[in-house]
Amino acid sequence: MLAIRAARLFDGIGPGTAERPAVLVEGGRVTGVVPGGSVPAEAALVDLGEATLLPGFVDTHVHLAFDASEDAAGRLRRAGDEELLDRMRAAARATLAAGVTTVRDLGDRGYLALRIREETAKDPTAGPTVLASGPPLTTARGHCWFLGGQAEGVDAIRAAVRERAERGVDVVKVMVTGGDLTPGSDPFRVQYGHAELLAAVREAHRHGLPATAHAHSAAGIADAVAAGFDMVEHCFFVTEITDESDEDDPGVDFDRRVLDDMVRLGVVASLTLGSLPGGPPPPPGIARRLPGLVAGMAAMREAGVGVVCGSDSGIFPAKAHGSHPYSVAAMVEAGFTPLEALRAATSAAARACGVACRKGCIAPGFDADLVAVAGDPLADITAVHAVTAVFREGVRVALP
Repeated sequence: MLAIRAARLFDGIGPGTAERPAVLVEGGRVTGVVPGGSVPAEAALVDLGEATLLPGFVDTHVHLAFDASEDAAGRLRRAGDEELLDRMRAAARATLAAGVTTVRDLGDRGYLALRIREETAKDPTAGPTVLASGPPLTTARGHCWFLGGQAEGVDAIRAAVRERAERGVDVVKVMVTGGDLTPGSDPFRVQYGHAELLAAVREAHRHGLPATAHAHSAAGIADAVAAGFDMVEHCFFVTEITDESDEDDPGVDFDRRVLDDMVRLGVVASLTLGSLPGGPPPPPGIARRLPGLVAGMAAMREAGVGVVCGSDSGIFPAKAHGSHPYSVAAMVEAGFTPLEALRAATSAAARACGVACRKGCIAPGFDADLVAVAGDPLADITAVHAVTAVFREGVRVALP
């Protein structure tokens, strides 16, 4: 038996922290949480001092196959499978060292993330638990077409979803709109019609798989919600700003009717906020949208939309693998409370990803996935940047 003691514990659900807890671990699972710090005589004690213990973070949106370089898409396209796998292994280790013990990989090439899923299942120190989508469904030369997921038309969409189910993916991802990462792709344009989106969702659900939609624009989000997607990635409700746009146009449109539909249908927003500090200032279009985005986050909270925290790590340098704590902190900068942000990165994220029975909470029966941070993140969310210890399935991970 292992006993892990710290000054405080946030269990992923409750409104505050427990003082001087000891988490008991056997066989990779939590067997008990003892208040006051007392431990059984037979337990091997790890005392983490003044740290706060949290459930291991669940990052709902990563790309292990992208290397967070200035040319992440080009380098992926030029790499062979073995080189790409080595990069993905390094990305998985960096992610785990940041306290992320579960990831949802939403775009690889050739289903390579399933290989990483097998490897980290065998060796908890090799990386997080991986939930993988394989190549996302996209249109011909559409967003991330080079990952191999091009499919158009209802029949082709259904066949593509069946292929993913047969491969053993954990989630089906569809590029409902274009994206900035792909030259020639338009993040404001919806790539699929309603019949195709509906076919993707229904086929995924027929195979017992959730369906998530990449959607930046307000129109794309509305279409994804109408088609019955379980989650929407990014979900920033952006609208196009043109030379003819009014100067007062905020470039976002958080449609309250769509937000209400998301609440009614249980559609979760996977917010990919945050980036590493010290980068260049945002482009003018993004800078113009920032006030509207913050106001939109408030509207989302007011409406009661379920939100979870994803990093979108790998797509460019400011989204390096291991940057997820900055996404957690960014939620607070966007108006969420530290408690809401921590839940969005733990218990709520685990529930949205379908693993709430064993991830995202520190309680008996759950996987012993734990992260310790210096300070109290409920008082100061930036404490999540100072990771002092990580345990995955009760095994302590060596930190760089």
